[in-house]
Amino acid sequence: MTCHIYTHKETSHISSPREGPLTGLKIVVQPNMSVTGWPTNAGSRALNGYVALEDATVVKRLRSGGATLVGSARMSELGFGLGGDTLAEACSGDEVTVGLITDTMGEARIASAVSGMFGYKPSFGIISRLGMIGLIPSMESCGIVGRHLENVIAVAEVIAGFDENDFSMADEPLPDLGESMKSLRIPSTVGVIEECHRMLNESEKNAFKAGITKLKDKGFKIKELSFENFELFRAVHNVIGSVEASSSSGKYDGVRYGHRAASDKNWNDMYLKTRGESFGTLIKSYLFQGAYFQFENYPSFEDACRIRGGLVRKMSRLLETVDVIALPTRRLMFDATNATTIAETYEAFSFTVPANVTGQPSLSIPRFASDSTGDVGLQILGEHKSDVRLLALGMELSSIVKGV
Repeated sequence: MTCHIYTHKETSHISSPREGPLTGLKIVVQPNMSVTGWPTNAGSRALNGYVALEDATVVKRLRSGGATLVGSARMSELGFGLGGDTLAEACSGDEVTVGLITDTMGEARIASAVSGMFGYKPSFGIISRLGMIGLIPSMESCGIVGRHLENVIAVAEVIAGFDENDFSMADEPLPDLGESMKSLRIPSTVGVIEECHRMLNESEKNAFKAGITKLKDKGFKIKELSFENFELFRAVHNVIGSVEASSSSGKYDGVRYGHRAASDKNWNDMYLKTRGESFGTLIKSYLFQGAYFQFENYPSFEDACRIRGGLVRKMSRLLETVDVIALPTRRLMFDATNATTIAETYEAFSFTVPANVTGQPSLSIPRFASDSTGDVGLQILGEHKSDVRLLALGMELSSIVKGV
């Protein structure tokens, strides 16, 4: 069953097989997360007709936790941006409690900020990506969106943890999110990056200032930080992301699965036509860009990788001086859902790509940084694998937006 929100709607009641910590929670996923027997096209013609043969690790854990899988919402092509994405819309009603969305450049956080919900991007490597059709392997995570942070945390507790079949994960013990948060010291010093403030227009500045004022009123110490060349996060994500996307999309050739173009000449002609027909304009331009850096300008890709390492180290040093860093989640003047070019897409995701580049956790809190002109969202970033402390702070701040 499909509709304007769902690519697949589950009609049976067998998707909640047992009692568990997630019993009663209704979950929607994207069609790039494998659910046995469900269409799994990742929003692309390249995977037209593909049906998952087994559950992704996160889906197996949701089932084991007692969650009910409602269906899969429509998504942007291969998870790049938010064009055509309906997961937040699905989560806005009573039919769905929580949604899982691939956070490649900030999709979970911006979708939630636009819809007045909580959006959480976990630290890279704490949630398995096995069974998830990805685009940028070194930067994407399984994001979680929900109206109530308690539900977001409950889902994170169940799906996080080592998966021996996902080679991007380190075999390290993870703290129990629920138990650890009960006795954890809440972060008290919040860093604000000066260069980010300069990127905002007047109405965005006022909205973000309102959020910082609320933090001060709650007793948090605000510390101004400087991050020279902050805009490099966007450039690095653009170069490395497009190269990884070009490489990981090479398998969509129409030979083994997915869309195959009609051709009566030869295999090579069929392959070329299939590649030409399989992708939309936006993702096609991104893949072309990646191929350029991969084959024609490889030194730029190497430079981007070196710069990425420097950005990670710089962010880590800043977090030695504060507990968390606060950023706006989105720009009011750029609409992520209507971006039609790579430049427009990156403009809309200016403040969310840093966490994808560094792999650190990030949580967007709704209706916190807002005024009469709109809600830019308050995004808090912590050190890599400091998810427990970050979510504990989120719970503290959520009291201000209770009822969202």
